[in-house]
Amino acid sequence: MATAASPAPVLSTKRGKQILALVCAVAFLDFADASIVNVALPSIREDLHFSVQNLQWVLSGYLLTYGGFMLLGGRAGDLLGRRRLLVAGTAVFGLASLAAGVSSSDGVLVAARLVQGMGAAMMIPAALSTLTTTFTQASDRHTALGAWGAMAGGASAAGVFLGGVLSESLGWRWVFFVNLPVCLVVLRATFRLMPADDRRPERKNYDALGALLVTAGMLLLVYTIVRAPQVGWDASRTVLGLAGAGAILALFAANELRHESPLFPFSIFRIRGLAAADATQMIAMAGFYAMFFFITLYMQNVLRFSQLGAGAAYLPTTFAVAISAAVCSQLFVRTGTRPLIVGGALLGAGGVFWLSRIPVHGSYLGNLLAPLVIMAIGLGAVFVGVTTAAQAGVPADKAGLAASLINTSTWLGSALGVAIFSALATSRTRDLLAAGAPRPEAFTSGFQRALAACALFLVAAAVIALRSTNTRGEPAAIPVLEPVPAPETS
Repeated sequence: MATAASPAPVLSTKRGKQILALVCAVAFLDFADASIVNVALPSIREDLHFSVQNLQWVLSGYLLTYGGFMLLGGRAGDLLGRRRLLVAGTAVFGLASLAAGVSSSDGVLVAARLVQGMGAAMMIPAALSTLTTTFTQASDRHTALGAWGAMAGGASAAGVFLGGVLSESLGWRWVFFVNLPVCLVVLRATFRLMPADDRRPERKNYDALGALLVTAGMLLLVYTIVRAPQVGWDASRTVLGLAGAGAILALFAANELRHESPLFPFSIFRIRGLAAADATQMIAMAGFYAMFFFITLYMQNVLRFSQLGAGAAYLPTTFAVAISAAVCSQLFVRTGTRPLIVGGALLGAGGVFWLSRIPVHGSYLGNLLAPLVIMAIGLGAVFVGVTTAAQAGVPADKAGLAASLINTSTWLGSALGVAIFSALATSRTRDLLAAGAPRPEAFTSGFQRALAACALFLVAAAVIALRSTNTRGEPAAIPVLEPVPAPETS
């Protein structure tokens, strides 16, 4: 029986279940949209007459603004209110999805994807920080973080599947139109379930310069990384871009250290293990996300899968991530998060290394299914473990910032992985084509080299994870105020 000292778990109530469903829907929507266009790219290119060079921006444009605005979006949720940011982000995301679906030129579509990423950058930290501040009891927190991990981890694979089904049955425009009813449901549920924000921040204390610097620095950093495979990592544009991003972010850090009310309080890194968890996520996602990119290309360009076939191939992966996340959300209560992250990264590395042995004349059952499932089990464990570790000990007023950090790590790692490993694959493929090798052999060899590098990154993530906190999902301790002694009376 619940008492005043031991309230009933929020998740045992109907409203608690609905809030969890709401934040998981946001996670699925935002993560899936990073991959849902993958298998639709050939149709988009043909219909809107994209050049090969510009086609990458249908994917990269979303990652650019998603990663570039994430830190600003997360901290804005703490300062301005999470419901406001979730509503604004969902509205922007939905309108951009509509614009993408009706676009009649390549420029309009890329612009819509850029705006879509901005909306997602507001939505995802607001949703995750709502989860961690709503479900504070241990049992609630474990279940909620497991559900979040399952949604976030499986969304990339599910996005590829949905993209294949929608683009082949209804046309590529429906990979964007499908977002509209989900956005409407999210908006209605947000107004109904989340209390109104009562924060009225003082304008004089708002760190406008910090907001400008961090956004400009992150946008330049992600843009440079995304462009590097095309212009070359040693090109002056890449070197100057990275140097410029570093200089802007250094100015941002100097501004934050002097500002009385900083946008980004660096004191958050005093929370034990948080920096290691974020670094682990960045390196791990470089390997995991790039793996999906190359395997999709392998299925379509070498094995000649249809859009629907390439999408359906990820169904077992989606289920494996969900099952792994559900099991791990209960397991870390006993083991802590560190063994799950390390073990998951190593398991994922094994699956991806197996995938790096793909042959030219391969098959789904013989060469892809088993290693994809093994990889997915590792991905589910890493997502649940890292998300939990990155939120451990974070006070409520910094929850949005912590959420934006882990999500920035996710998408910065994804962009970095695709950029680095694409350069490896392209270099290998180009050399073999120049030597007269058939295209399937050249493509496959390039994919093999890139996937082997992905596996190495996952091993590196396991090593970094040894420095993360071994939390069992404990919420941040609430400071205990010392009682004020009564004044003495004569």
